[in-house]
Amino acid sequence: MALKKREHPKEKTSLHPRNRHRERYDFKILIQSCPELAPFVKLNAYNDESVDFFDPEAVLTLNKALLIHYYGIEKWSIPDGYLCPAIPGRADYIHNMADLAGKCNNGKIPKGSTFRCLDIGVGANCVYPIIGNSEYGWSFTGSDTDPVGLQSAATIVESNPVLKGKTELRLQTNQSDIFKGIIKTGEQFDITICNPPFHASAAEARSGTVRKLSNLSRKMQNTPQLNFGGQSNELWYEGGEQKFVQQMIRQSKLFGASCLWFSTLISKEANLGSAYNELYKVEVTDVKTIPMGQGNKISRIIAWTFLTKEQQNDWVSKRWSDTVRKTD
Repeated sequence: MALKKREHPKEKTSLHPRNRHRERYDFKILIQSCPELAPFVKLNAYNDESVDFFDPEAVLTLNKALLIHYYGIEKWSIPDGYLCPAIPGRADYIHNMADLAGKCNNGKIPKGSTFRCLDIGVGANCVYPIIGNSEYGWSFTGSDTDPVGLQSAATIVESNPVLKGKTELRLQTNQSDIFKGIIKTGEQFDITICNPPFHASAAEARSGTVRKLSNLSRKMQNTPQLNFGGQSNELWYEGGEQKFVQQMIRQSKLFGASCLWFSTLISKEANLGSAYNELYKVEVTDVKTIPMGQGNKISRIIAWTFLTKEQQNDWVSKRWSDTVRKTD
């Protein structure tokens, strides 16, 4: 017996205004773009069209449909067990960083391939480069410590003409380094982005999955099934998100002249204090905290720069002048 049909808001107002996923999924349109989604779309208990978010294959196929329909991707897949990201949240990160760049440029968001973004932990899915290139034409360098995941990302790039020539992938061979070995001498990036590992151990990652699935179903789940997948390097890091972000901030100082804005997601509000303390120690010139919301989940971006206002203006005038003229 179906429950009374729920009233849904017209838009998910917690998402960025330019996010393409503010409205509810139109499954008819998505199925037209990706027919293989059709078997996974069913009426739920409220008589709404939906997919089973407990089913990894359903989640993967939904993401594939979104990337095909909204971002012009022709071929996309990831190996079994790798992280299948939530597309709306990834898009929000890109749009918020575009706004930050625009604020450095008299409100004009820089577009085009001369704007360079470094994606730390690009993963097997290559989602940030896909969205950033589609929305703003940016070029990306994606780094990762996992050769299998990086090969998957390379296959996605090679299989999609819109990404070829605009996305470069680099293997990080030293697990302790984040920027060293990736940023080359004299190389400059306009922004860096990162979705750091959330958990401090494999056991904590499993516990987090149980909690997430229990919240989805409102029933206790004892056997974790990673419906969004994830390898160990994608989900956990010794010391967790807190230690990873602290290390990133410390190491960013060595490359302070190589990037205008460094940034990372912070999923746990409790980790903000330690990040701010680390930023104070390395003597950044400015810090921005950008809130993000997706449903009941609240997260935030922290971004920092080592450049003075004068140096920032000089950076913009030297690197973005052609980009701005093309988009005026």
